[in-house]
Amino acid sequence: VQLVESGGGSMQAGENLRLSCEFSGYVHAAFCMAWFRQGPGSEREGVAAIDAGGGNTYYAASVKGRFTISQDNPKNTVYLQMDSLKPEDAGMYYCAADPRIPITAFQALGHPRYRFWGRGTQVTVS
Repeated sequence: VQLVESGGGSMQAGENLRLSCEFSGYVHAAFCMAWFRQGPGSEREGVAAIDAGGGNTYYAASVKGRFTISQDNPKNTVYLQMDSLKPEDAGMYYCAADPRIPITAFQALGHPRYRFWGRGTQVTVS
């Protein structure tokens, strides 16, 4: 098992929630790590990504200023802090990893480039 997400739940609009993604095996701290989400009937969209080695983070416009991605290498964990949740933030949240380091936000938030995926954790917001 390479990526395991946790922390999802049922929230009220305006509340905060932190998701965790523990990585292991072939997935390494030097990889680019990202969070994606997929709502009912929607395509998977990139939410946030982090290139910890380069000190770069990337965010979708819809979450910038509200969500924060971070990485704790000793714990082999990537976090997504989600503040001021909105109903449109609801969906299945997936953690992803890829050894290639992006150079643009378009690359960082594009799901086809990511080689490793977790099974997801559900977030509902009402």
